[in-house]
Amino acid sequence: MPGHTQELSNPGLKNNTLLHIQSLLPSFTKSEQKVASIVLQQTDSVIYSSVIDLAEKAGVGETTVLRFCRKIGFRGYQEFKLALAQEMVAPVKNLHGEVGEEDSLETLAQKVTATNQQAIADTAALFDPKQVERCVELLQQAGTIHFYGVGTSAVTAQDAKYAFLRIGLRVDAMSESHLQAMAAATLGPGDVAVGLSVSGSTKDTIDALKVAKEAGATIICITHYRRSPITNVADMTLLTAAQEGPLQGGSLAAKIAQLHVLDVICTTIALRNKEKALTYKERTAKAVLERKY
Repeated sequence: MPGHTQELSNPGLKNNTLLHIQSLLPSFTKSEQKVASIVLQQTDSVIYSSVIDLAEKAGVGETTVLRFCRKIGFRGYQEFKLALAQEMVAPVKNLHGEVGEEDSLETLAQKVTATNQQAIADTAALFDPKQVERCVELLQQAGTIHFYGVGTSAVTAQDAKYAFLRIGLRVDAMSESHLQAMAAATLGPGDVAVGLSVSGSTKDTIDALKVAKEAGATIICITHYRRSPITNVADMTLLTAAQEGPLQGGSLAAKIAQLHVLDVICTTIALRNKEKALTYKERTAKAVLERKY
């Protein structure tokens, strides 16, 4: 299938099959999603199941299981099972650590901490060095950079603005839909628009990116889902591991994952333009010095 080679060009995905499946969930057919659900929920037993066993558990045909394996980049079911078995030696933890009413404060704190740490670790595992390198090049050469996001992603966009501004880049962040659209229309070739959306389906953000692309700007998106509406617009896609369910909007782990990606990029640009970055950090620090007690 088209696109498989590109998906597997990221070495992190080869070693993180479960994360890869989660990032592709929206692109699966309903039957394939049934298979994915069994694999994600019953990984321990799947590695001992035949293709017929898995098909029966999911309530689908054997051909659906084989198609599912090929869609996530494997040549067949045995190769898929081998990859899962290798991961079970050092398993990828559930991205949503369950907390219960019976948990003590200490236990709850440990679970939340583990979830946030896992979000960073899993996001790092999904890093595609070539994609990140290209994004660094585009951003440090950009005439103007815009960050678009709504809800919690709007807060991340503002954080990104402050970080990139302090190292001397011309950057802005917008969260209001009309302002996003108007600002996007002012961009052109050589400019970059970055869309932040965990779900990859945030309409306001995607619409603004479309306007920016039509104006000639390069589009980068940061999302959890590899195949989603936002990735159809983007020229470059950077994945985060933490996801949000319909009732989990504002997940701190998801925001931490976004910030981690941006921090890696910002730090890389600062180190490659050390003199400029230091100059602007000093200037921006002096600009707000009198506003501190």
